[in-house]
Amino acid sequence: VVTMQNGVPYWYFHEHGGALAGTRLQTVDPTGLIGEKIPARHVIGCVVYPASELTEPGVVHHIEGERFPIGELDGSVSARATRVSECFARGGLKAPVLEDIRAEMWLKLWGNLTFNPISALSHATLVDICQFPLTRELAASMMREAQAVAEHLGITFRVPLDKRIAGAEKVGKHKTSMLQDVEAGRDPEIDALVGSVVELGRLTGIATPHIDTAYALVKLLAQTMVQQSGRVQMQP
Repeated sequence: VVTMQNGVPYWYFHEHGGALAGTRLQTVDPTGLIGEKIPARHVIGCVVYPASELTEPGVVHHIEGERFPIGELDGSVSARATRVSECFARGGLKAPVLEDIRAEMWLKLWGNLTFNPISALSHATLVDICQFPLTRELAASMMREAQAVAEHLGITFRVPLDKRIAGAEKVGKHKTSMLQDVEAGRDPEIDALVGSVVELGRLTGIATPHIDTAYALVKLLAQTMVQQSGRVQMQP
């Protein structure tokens, strides 16, 4: 099973080692049902980089990106991972087999956990968030907190923070998936992207005040949308 997803996956601490080895994250698998039904030994991790928009049911507008890096949870370069990579390549996509899929996951999550809630709350696109000084600094503060958590877990970021923000800015007037959900009245994907990092902060004893604040606000927004059966859109 190739878990193609954003955020922190339920299998994160499988074959992880260290004091937290085998820990089940409450934010992504609260009852343990996913881990029970899809044992982590059957999983190949995957990080999804393309930016897209769901323009209508069954119609996805692809904006940019074609990378889907994959990797075994134990860091090995296995025959099955190689076969999966070759399948992606035959479809015209890039799916290199990585020895540390968690580090790549964090690199993508670095942007998702910041730009998604900020965009959902501000109704701004990626380039607008990055070019507005206050939200750019907020994003950087959230990213520094996440980096501290990740590095405590043994992760090394191959891209510096400023370059990661610049990469998001380059995508342009793109609405994040969380903003798309808020506008459409769908339940936004909050816990896997943001709540999981809050939980990891608690587990590692590292403070994440900026992330905590964004998490609280966007969770309240989602609850209000459910209670009022509504959606939130910017009207001209």
